[in-house]
Amino acid sequence: MMAVTSMLPVHSDSVLDIYQLGIDAGQATFATEAPSWAEFDSGHLPAHRFVALDGDQVLGWIACSPTSKRAVYAGVVEESVYVHPDASGRGVGRALLNAVIASTEAAGVWTLRAGIFPENAASLGLHEKLGFRVVGVLERVGQFRDGRWRDVVLLERRSTVV
Repeated sequence: MMAVTSMLPVHSDSVLDIYQLGIDAGQATFATEAPSWAEFDSGHLPAHRFVALDGDQVLGWIACSPTSKRAVYAGVVEESVYVHPDASGRGVGRALLNAVIASTEAAGVWTLRAGIFPENAASLGLHEKLGFRVVGVLERVGQFRDGRWRDVVLLERRSTVV
């Protein structure tokens, strides 16, 4: 039985392992290695970090980071969601996105943003099902570790309650 709960330091090893699996798969991020827990912790908003658990096993995680330090953007955050490959197709991503939508709206956040490689059809489809819309594509925005240029699809979800 899957449960979604707040991300705690006890989950750090599993969270970073899942992050590294996403990096290794080549469809999630330009990063080449998962950060340290201290770096991860300092870059993500504590109130908007969740893990999906099956017992003590972390199936996936979601975390939000601020998009700007300017006060006018206080209600705009970027989310990242990662699911362990063995948990794919179990509704983990949906459960995590629903949790972060609820937590951010309760906190007055009016816009969630995401940047997704266009090849990551599963993530794009899930985001669109949960109310995200494509707002543009950053073409050839960065070089991947193999030197190949990659695009990033930009999505946003405007709250209907904030």
